[in-house]
Amino acid sequence: MKATINAQAAVRHLKKAAPVMAGLIRQVGPLRVPVKQVDDLFGTLVDAITAQQLSVKAAATIYRRFCDLYGDPDQAPDPASVLGTPEASLRAVGLSRAKALAVVDLANKVVTGTLPPLAELTAMDNEQVVQSLIKVRGIGRWTAEMFLLFQLGRADVLPVDDLGVRKGFMLAYQLAEMPSPRALLAHGECWRPHRSAATWYLWQATRLNEIKQPG
Repeated sequence: MKATINAQAAVRHLKKAAPVMAGLIRQVGPLRVPVKQVDDLFGTLVDAITAQQLSVKAAATIYRRFCDLYGDPDQAPDPASVLGTPEASLRAVGLSRAKALAVVDLANKVVTGTLPPLAELTAMDNEQVVQSLIKVRGIGRWTAEMFLLFQLGRADVLPVDDLGVRKGFMLAYQLAEMPSPRALLAHGECWRPHRSAATWYLWQATRLNEIKQPG
């Protein structure tokens, strides 16, 4: 089992490593990363694919419709059953063509064993998990990093391409512009091995700024 988020240890480390982060922690409060318990890899990844570039509500509706296509709106289907589903049927529940193709590719990789099962992924280090997941059509590095953070609860994830994280860094460190992914990665070395906590706090910096903006 790889290192997972330890809120007390993470906050203690970040406060000591970075004065700016210490100030942000005082402003935001306790660390509350909403880690889910993964028990269905296929369903979790279909949900992730469905959610790309959609609101939470719209994504949830489409995911339920997808599941209902196989008889239970609250339970993801067996991936083998998805392989025989016409694309038109997947499109009818609200999936775009790209997402429908991604779901079928995911089902195929689960059925054939090309994608390692959950137990094997859990035993892998972060980069191995990312490299396994991005072989699936429609899953890029960002989606894989979100899986590491919110499904596996890994302690040391820093999604440097995430605009919310980059904007949060800009705001917290009072910069004129957002850092490049490379610059953020370099600065984030001081947050190891608790970069997931830093990521969450930077998201909160962005959220607080949006709350302060006039509506």
